[in-house]
Amino acid sequence: MVEFTLPDMTCGHCVGAINEALTTLDPNCEIEFDLLNHLITVNSSATEQQLISTLTDAGYPPKQS
Repeated sequence: MVEFTLPDMTCGHCVGAINEALTTLDPNCEIEFDLLNHLITVNSSATEQQLISTLTDAGYPPKQS
């Protein structure tokens, strides 16, 4: 599991876009969202670098927590 701070994640639309991007990368990933604190926790078989690249490509560059 890896946790990321996504400063640009501000609404439900953002959550949907992030969910779509990460599940496209890894359909079996598990994502927990904390919208208020701009945090996500991801349990995935993808590497951390793949997750970072996918989030950045989707418009939500992370800062690792």
